[in-house]
Amino acid sequence: MKKWGLFFFCAIFLLACKKEEKFSNTPAIEFVSLTKIDNGTQIDQRATLVLHFQDGDGDIGLNSTDITPPFDTSSVYYYNFFIDYYKKVNGEFEKIEFEEISFNQRIPRLSETLPESIEGDISLNLDINSYDLSTTYDTIRFQCYIVDRELNHSNIVTTPELVVKKK
Repeated sequence: MKKWGLFFFCAIFLLACKKEEKFSNTPAIEFVSLTKIDNGTQIDQRATLVLHFQDGDGDIGLNSTDITPPFDTSSVYYYNFFIDYYKKVNGEFEKIEFEEISFNQRIPRLSETLPESIEGDISLNLDINSYDLSTTYDTIRFQCYIVDRELNHSNIVTTPELVVKKK
């Protein structure tokens, strides 16, 4: 399956492990920022999404060798970072499904020392301009959540809307 649209530009730029802090064993995420990046010709090509996370037992992330069930390639849990793309149509956001494009990704393991409370920021580059070039502008947003190795789902975060100049 082709994967374009979502690239780990900088998987983790901050990971602070503090054993004195205890968080829930269910991961929690919160929106930090969504910033457009133009391609040098005033066209919005990518966006950088930054989320803050916390996890009480540090079991976020998968190694490339984590491919046995439930993390095998035929499972929904092959991915652990899930992103849905929404486009504003007639004033309402609609979830857009792409045939051969998945925004979902695998976050690498963030801690090998379990259990430990971890928190930090995850930064991702998203391709925001390769899908429908029939209009000059689109208004989009994303919804996302993460899943840890115990299959605990985090809360769902919805980004603010973003106006994208496409041509």
